[in-house]
Amino acid sequence: MQVSLARRAARRRNGGRRRNGGGSNAVRGIAVAFPLFLFTTFLLLGVAGFAGVVGAYGYYSQGLSDPADLAELTFTEPSIIYDRTGTIELARVGVEQREVVRYEEIAPLVIDATTSVEDKSFWTNTGFDPASILAAAIQTLQGEERGASTITQQLVRQRLLDPALVQDPSRRVERKIKEIIQSVRLTQAFEGQDGKKAIITAYLNQNYYGNLLYGVKAAARGYFGIDDLSQLTLAQAAILAGIPQSPSTYDLVRNAVAREDGTLVVPAASDIVVRRNYILELMKTRSVLTKGQYTDADYDAAKEEPVVLAKQSAPIWRAPHFVLRVRDELTSILCGQESQTCTALETGGYRIVTTLDYTMQQAAEKWVKAMAILPRTPDPKAYAKQIGVTYATWMANLRGKDLNNGALAALDYRTGEILAYVGSADYYYTNPNDQLQPQYDVLEGGWRQPGSAFKPINYVTGINDGTLTAATMLMDVTTDFGGGWAPFDADRLERGPLRLRQALMFSLNIPSIKAMAMNGVDHVFEVARHFGIRWKVPQPTAGLSLGIGTQELHPIDLTGAYGAIANGGVLVPRATVLQVTDANGDEVYRYAPPQGERVVSEQAAYVITDILAGNTNPAMNPYWGQFRIVSGSARRPAALKTGTNDESRDLMAFGYVAPSKDAGRSVVVGVWGGNSDNSETGGLFSVEAVTFVWQAFLAEVTKDWPINDFVRPSGIVTATVDAWSGLKPGPFSSRVVDEIFIQGTAPAREDDIRIPLQVEKETGLLWQEGCAGTPETKGFLALENVESAWPNWNKANLGWIERAKGGAGVRGGPSGTRTTYFYSPYYMPYGKSWGAAFPPTEICELAPTPAPSPTESPTPSPEASPTPTPTRTPRPTPTPTPAQVEIPAFAGETGGQYFNSLVALGLDPVIVGRRGQPVSGVDPPPGTLVDPGTRVIVYTDATPPPTTTGAGPGGTPVPGGGAVPA
Repeated sequence: MQVSLARRAARRRNGGRRRNGGGSNAVRGIAVAFPLFLFTTFLLLGVAGFAGVVGAYGYYSQGLSDPADLAELTFTEPSIIYDRTGTIELARVGVEQREVVRYEEIAPLVIDATTSVEDKSFWTNTGFDPASILAAAIQTLQGEERGASTITQQLVRQRLLDPALVQDPSRRVERKIKEIIQSVRLTQAFEGQDGKKAIITAYLNQNYYGNLLYGVKAAARGYFGIDDLSQLTLAQAAILAGIPQSPSTYDLVRNAVAREDGTLVVPAASDIVVRRNYILELMKTRSVLTKGQYTDADYDAAKEEPVVLAKQSAPIWRAPHFVLRVRDELTSILCGQESQTCTALETGGYRIVTTLDYTMQQAAEKWVKAMAILPRTPDPKAYAKQIGVTYATWMANLRGKDLNNGALAALDYRTGEILAYVGSADYYYTNPNDQLQPQYDVLEGGWRQPGSAFKPINYVTGINDGTLTAATMLMDVTTDFGGGWAPFDADRLERGPLRLRQALMFSLNIPSIKAMAMNGVDHVFEVARHFGIRWKVPQPTAGLSLGIGTQELHPIDLTGAYGAIANGGVLVPRATVLQVTDANGDEVYRYAPPQGERVVSEQAAYVITDILAGNTNPAMNPYWGQFRIVSGSARRPAALKTGTNDESRDLMAFGYVAPSKDAGRSVVVGVWGGNSDNSETGGLFSVEAVTFVWQAFLAEVTKDWPINDFVRPSGIVTATVDAWSGLKPGPFSSRVVDEIFIQGTAPAREDDIRIPLQVEKETGLLWQEGCAGTPETKGFLALENVESAWPNWNKANLGWIERAKGGAGVRGGPSGTRTTYFYSPYYMPYGKSWGAAFPPTEICELAPTPAPSPTESPTPSPEASPTPTPTRTPRPTPTPTPAQVEIPAFAGETGGQYFNSLVALGLDPVIVGRRGQPVSGVDPPPGTLVDPGTRVIVYTDATPPPTTTGAGPGGTPVPGGGAVPA
């Protein structure tokens, strides 16, 4: 068992897939194939030259059961899957649907299809195929793996060998030898053609065909609604023959999609249909019983036949998508290398305790339905009450949109345990369509573009390498990156110079693309692999657009990658099973969390966490800050990032809470919204749907947990930098911020995006000797060469500089975008500035030359005048201190109305939430006396303002309202 578990762990680290060729697999294969080849030779040559084979045959024959036992089938015991408490039953696996058939009831084409793909020499071999064993040995030496078992051997393995021997990978050679011996004995016990008929009949009755269907007749009925096997088409017979190699993978129901009328159809591009066509091609030359009955044209026509399934009546499972994941992991745990043909789970009577937290699972299912199902119901308020949620504005706003499906996964990022898993909205939904295929697992099976949600992987790569810091300046300017590709930010604004922290927190596209160019596309692609991401393609095809998430991946993998960042840069493989006991109550498996793989440094991961944590703090980000997690009246520290891909086909939100200080949960959550057929959602953004689900789920499941903060690791230092350039403050730095750095990466270079120029104080024009005014030296922007290493970037920057000289709102560039001060016209935490003014281009005028003085006239003698009465000079009155202002009440006002009222009082308001929604809270509260100009935060959602506020590193403490999607 230990060897099997080690192999399972290795497969997990490699994305859960089998690896072909190379190293240890080849060595292990040689260790098995070579002795088998020798033993086969002994059997073929007999005593002539190999007398010792008799003794070996006798030794390995000891304890083998009587081949005649095959004549009777025995019933097996189902396995039961529970939640993590071991008290809530999720599913029973192995409740067999089987009906034994006689040879005469099996259509010849079913037999031909089976023998063509599984054992082409079935009718003539002696129970095993020496040629196949030799070919397998040769391919093993070449670093490939290939099966060599005949139909008789497969039947022996399933029915006539000790299960303990079959399941023990350390006894694989012994098992193979006994399997060959028993296959020979079985062929001898069932002689001639009648014997072969008995063997193939038992084999087809024994086989597992997926979807709890045992035996070929049950499979024909379950998949196609056919009771008489002679009614199967050529294509149906071929596809049934292809399933037993890997019943879980080739399960027709799991591979099917629903048509508009609800009919299930297996797509022509699916692996099982490709395998069917391969079998049909084999049947052209390998058919025995139906030889000559079908032409090549008949076989080719069968390849075009659509795979339409009968109406299904599935068993009701709790957390069904999760149960399917458990089945996959259990097969590996129980069967090791023999997982493709092993039925231990379905027949062994095991008791399985899983990682699932059923309370969290119920919350996940509820909130996914609230997003994907509720808005399309005739009475959404009644449906909201039915599923146990309060009908909210964001749900109402989804009515009339085209979002039909959703998914959610919650993991403990320190242990890898899956706590909640919803692969699609409502697995048992009764009205499926192309856009909502509820049995399809989008998390694990879907290939989706993460959009901006991929940006943290891009940035953490550069920060870990030391080429980027949270203060690295990037020019947010629309740029032609080559071939006419000139992407822009979601709001079509250009902000000019800003720091990486701002770029990531506010999800700006152009800086992320530039960071991708600095990091290198291939490098980031490979780092993402180490984060557990399985790419759809072996090499990147998206180019620089990988920086904005255009390369397809599985949402569950990106959830795990965020968990690795939360876990200080260490990825722990996902797990679904905690404990397995057999039918006798003996423990056969217990999960022990592995140490995981370090992907990036703890310090690099913390920098990203610190930035993303600002997205749930209204004092740092007014847009995403509305998605704060509130427990009682306190804000829970949490990191958040959203993503919306092109044409709004995929909406995603990922994030995590600070780790527990004890044995409690440390949770990362990923949410996807969209359509099963990858169609557009009607222009939605993630902040309109999935982010609400992320927030609601986490707020519900963590409400009773202790509140912890993200802990700064050693090796992190704080330094003061210029708010625009991110460099060490210089003499002309007008605003500075504190930023965190990995030790040794804080900037030593002084700010140099401003240059000193002497200007005339009165006019602001360039000074020259002789000007009438007063000269003074000031700092002016010098951005012309800040990205000169990248010619296309520099060219775009020069164009932006010319536009920006005209101020905010000037349109231009390759995509017609507009200049703005950071962040937007509604929120300018650093004022209406890009850090300084652009240098003047005009020179002040010279003072005029004075005219010659006229000749003096004589001064008349003064006459005596009376002494004037002295006048008392009045004492100057001091300027009064401005009176304090009282924060007014807000009852009945919208955010926009109340905003205007505060402005009229001389206050500085910002809105957290939507401007058109009623005000729900204000900080400071109404009745408070404050000085003019005081910043006032106005909340417009239903959640009261948190009691914990304040700014973190890298920003002005208070933001202002509106909502811009990512």
